Amino acid sequence: MKLTKMTAALLCFTLVFSSCNMTNTAKGSLIGAGGGAALGSAIGALAGKNKGKGAAIGAAVGTAVGVTAGALIGKKMDKAKAEAEKIENAQVETVTDNNGLQAVKVTFDSGILFSTSSATLSSSAQASLKNFANNVLVPNADMDVAIQGYTDNQGWKNSTAAESVQKNINLSLQRAQSVETYLKSCGVSAAQIKSVEGLGESNPVADNSTKAGQQANRRVEVYLYASEAMIKAAEAEANGK
Repeated sequence: MKLTKMTAALLCFTLVFSSCNMTNTAKGSLIGAGGGAALGSAIGALAGKNKGKGAAIGAAVGTAVGVTAGALIGKKMDKAKAEAEKIENAQVETVTDNNGLQAVKVTFDSGILFSTSSATLSSSAQASLKNFANNVLVPNADMDVAIQGYTDNQGWKNSTAAESVQKNINLSLQRAQSVETYLKSCGVSAAQIKSVEGLGESNPVADNSTKAGQQANRRVEVYLYASEAMIKAAEAEANGK
């Protein structure tokens, strides 16, 4: 057991210091090979460093995903990420899901998506989201989607601190739902979108004491991660079935 933990730790260390040059396919292979949850946690921490907490997305399948299956999933995530990087106004990162598998995080700045205190999508935001739906989500229907809305920590006029926190949660949910509704209008299946949350001012990615930090914290994040069906298909392909 100690040897296994040491091996996983070594893999984590290697991955952290080489991740900038590794594809998701290679990372998927390492995860399947034996790093498991420990390796997944290392990648999540790396992806989330100075950018809020790592992504807790996807229902855990309960069993370790094999090396070949992890590589197959990683390869698909590579392709999805490459397409997402072409979308105007989108910031794209690699993260890991609750199964330690590669996932794609796409962040849209709420300053681009919405007017202040509004949940109505701007015309430029609609163009970006339509492109995102048509070229990333629809072609990858076997990937599940999670949408999370956030705000900065600024209070609301004539509101107590507690009231402001709740109003920020409500606004962030309305914005996440606006993104969900528009993506579905562009052909994304409702079944593909597994969760839509408004998390208000929690999980800041920047310093709320500055205007730039506040702007960065006002955002909507869209996650693409392997569905259970995708995991099973990858395992079947890996086993030659």
